[in-house]
Amino acid sequence: MSESAASETFCYERSHDIVIEAMPAAVLDYVSNPQSWPEWIAASHHIDSPNRPLQKGETFHEKWRTSTGEVALDWTVLDRIQPTLWTATANTDFIGPIVCTYTCEELAGATKFTRTIANPKRKKPPTDEMIRRIDEEAATALANIKRNVEALKIARAV
Repeated sequence: MSESAASETFCYERSHDIVIEAMPAAVLDYVSNPQSWPEWIAASHHIDSPNRPLQKGETFHEKWRTSTGEVALDWTVLDRIQPTLWTATANTDFIGPIVCTYTCEELAGATKFTRTIANPKRKKPPTDEMIRRIDEEAATALANIKRNVEALKIARAV
């Protein structure tokens, strides 16, 4: 294998969205609080962070359960623009950097929430099977976010 082939990387990005019956600030506050992640991300099982939405420059630690064991991620919040944007990144040995971006767009009293996960320097592209699993896990995660945020809205109204 040539040196250039050994150092070749692949950029991967996948976005998923859902409409949530809540205002953008409520949605962004929920998803940008890493303590909420185990409630809606199946692989995320332990978070070390303050229990609140995190701001630009803050860091947190996450542990994932995978089919091959546990993965630890150290995240840094790159940006936060209330109530529309939150971006964080974690460096990994196994797929290179992960960049997670959440956007919230108001739609007549509701929010279109989009979750984008990017790996700008993957060592190899994901397989079709990996993409299928990513899409299934994202659909479940977004449905969980919708259910949880809408339940919070109802609870606050009571």
